Amino acid sequence: MFKKYILFTLAIIGLFAACDDATNDPVVKLGAVPVISIPTGNTAYVLEEDLSDELLETFAWSAADFGFPTEITYRLQVDVAGNDFANAQNIGSTTKLSFEEMTAAVLNNAMVSLTAIPGIENAIELRVCASVNDAVEILCSEGVAITVNPYEAEIIYPFLTVPGSYQVNTWTPEDTNYKVISRNSDDNYQGYIYFGIDEAQYKFAQNLSWDINWGDDDADGVLESGGTDITVDLGIGMYLLTANINSLMHTRTKTDWAILGNATSAETALTWDSDKSALTVTLDLTEGNIRFRANGSDDINFGDDNNNGSLENDGVDIPVSEAGNYTIDLIIDQSTPKYVLTKN
Repeated sequence: MFKKYILFTLAIIGLFAACDDATNDPVVKLGAVPVISIPTGNTAYVLEEDLSDELLETFAWSAADFGFPTEITYRLQVDVAGNDFANAQNIGSTTKLSFEEMTAAVLNNAMVSLTAIPGIENAIELRVCASVNDAVEILCSEGVAITVNPYEAEIIYPFLTVPGSYQVNTWTPEDTNYKVISRNSDDNYQGYIYFGIDEAQYKFAQNLSWDINWGDDDADGVLESGGTDITVDLGIGMYLLTANINSLMHTRTKTDWAILGNATSAETALTWDSDKSALTVTLDLTEGNIRFRANGSDDINFGDDNNNGSLENDGVDIPVSEAGNYTIDLIIDQSTPKYVLTKN
């Protein structure tokens, strides 16, 4: 009898413990991943610049299951076949089970980002990834093999403009000279802006208007829709801005740029030239290499992987083939950072 009583008591305790766990510590049970139905495997797309605005077929997939009711964001991604999506490029995002904005230009832009070769068939894999928030694992579909024959074009990145008191025409959201870009089309934006006045103020704006914009009500790094103007409190200079519209976080880092390398005797600062809209310096160089970095640290630096005047983060040193006096211009407040090396 005593033994039965103990077992009954333990069962009751276990029942309450289970209820407490279920109430206070719920476990997300991930279910089905999305499955792409359109396009089917081995579909071939030939893209033409003259038809860049024409819609391709609507891409579609089944719903992901996160084990609880919630709004799901789906992102279409592509990568070179066999790369296991290590360099996945986002085509676009939606809360629907289809992507209806797939134009030749949209798909071609992703191909250019992958450095696909224009004019021939490129083997590509397509997948869709579902997410709800940063705390829950992302669910991605299996890749679907397709081929894409792209045309040659300049990459057009999604962007937000940065209207503010510092602009020539102040508070102008339609001015694309001042913007941050999303290189992966994932609503995570960054870019360089030169603030030429003290206590400059700015906001982030979408679609070249004030209809959708973000500020920071509490100056705490959190963006609010239609929020308060953001104030630059570290003085005049070139700033690296980031704005993540998924997490609604933003940052602002002042950057003082310099040139260094074995082609120069010392790390030398660049200064802003408003006529050129560039950071510039004139100095003597010997035969050797140079690169650019900010704030005396390699945390933010540029090199030139292809020796073509375009700059990449952590890129290869830039060769100087002939000694002499040079003027060097660094242009980083554009979509593609670049430099001009001129022998005087």
